[in-house]
Amino acid sequence: MNKCYHARCARGVTLLEMLTVIALISLLMAMGVPSYRYVTNRNRISAEVNGLLGDLQYARLEAVKEGQTVSVCVSSNSATCLASSAWQNGWIVFSDVNGNGVLGAGDTLLKVQPPFSSTDTFNASNNIEFVTFNREGFAVGLPAAGALLTLHASPINSSSTRCLSLTLVGMMAVLPYGGTCL
Repeated sequence: MNKCYHARCARGVTLLEMLTVIALISLLMAMGVPSYRYVTNRNRISAEVNGLLGDLQYARLEAVKEGQTVSVCVSSNSATCLASSAWQNGWIVFSDVNGNGVLGAGDTLLKVQPPFSSTDTFNASNNIEFVTFNREGFAVGLPAAGALLTLHASPINSSSTRCLSLTLVGMMAVLPYGGTCL
């Protein structure tokens, strides 16, 4: 039987070693968590603005392909258009037979985007509640300067803001934010 009663034979971790490991882990976490939060916020913002951009491009393509007007409007219940320019409430894409920007009889629902689960805001300039594309792919009913939809994540700063520009000819682009959308 080999028993060891000396300190040299003892196995385990000393208090100093444990505190060193805890300090190193704390330091790595302090450096890693803010950058992880930045990456996840940036990915969420990109997904939200690209979701609307993709659905607007889809609506334009469907209007040209089917030869009839297609609209995208703000909708929180996936069935009716809201009288709101707060696009974070969600939106629907539908074939708009009469071109009035309202889902009604004879119109076909094509796509649905549910409301954002975050506290981000996505507001349109000039209180634009819907966008309608005619069979040539032009955005009808917009002001002459087009439309600008601005996505703000919280906290609001230039790195957490994206702008979606839409022109009368149906061109769309995500723009950088430098205090205002360019």
